[in-house]
Amino acid sequence: MLDPKPSATRRIPIVIATVVVGGLAGFAALYGLGLSRTPSGDPTCKPAVATAQRIAPLAHGEVAALTMASAPLKLPDLTFEDGDGKPKKLSDFRGKTVLVNLWATWCVPCRKEMPALDQLQAKLAGPNFEVVAINIDTRDPEKPKTFLKEANLTRLGYFNDQKAKVFQDLKSIGRALGMPTSVLVDPQGCEIATIAGPAEWASDDALKLIRAALGPAAASL
Repeated sequence: MLDPKPSATRRIPIVIATVVVGGLAGFAALYGLGLSRTPSGDPTCKPAVATAQRIAPLAHGEVAALTMASAPLKLPDLTFEDGDGKPKKLSDFRGKTVLVNLWATWCVPCRKEMPALDQLQAKLAGPNFEVVAINIDTRDPEKPKTFLKEANLTRLGYFNDQKAKVFQDLKSIGRALGMPTSVLVDPQGCEIATIAGPAEWASDDALKLIRAALGPAAASL
């Protein structure tokens, strides 16, 4: 005669399996929340995705590490200050394609990258493009200014955020994992491409890619 009730010994593997499956599901959910955030899907950002797809073949060589936008994503309206201490926002640059870069003097790769960003600004800056390099040193506000002066980096505008909130804002959407971080942003404030780490922004590879992102607007550059 069959025992109608499973024995305690038979129930143990079932309980263990349930706990393991539940734990894996919970871990997967937590992992997903922490490392892969769902893009906003803002319809105004669809052209940025189209631009990303169009210029993707140019993401090689010195800019091979760029990750192209695969879904519409509007960036937070980052807030920071200019060299005179006046408040600035990312939306102040609407109408321009912008390379947003986060840097700090304590970040060695950042310091090495700054001359290339300065040259990029010198070569392509104008009514349709600008490099917005935001310093996030949180202690001595004069240190980054001194660094730029001593390195003779005169083309870049000086922007800073001593609270480093810009980093946290980009991190919250999965676009800042370390320093330096750069995001190529379209005139509507939408992501075109992102890179974690430095790049040779004054190289032919970078110039071709950014000019292609600008499209007809790059004709005069």
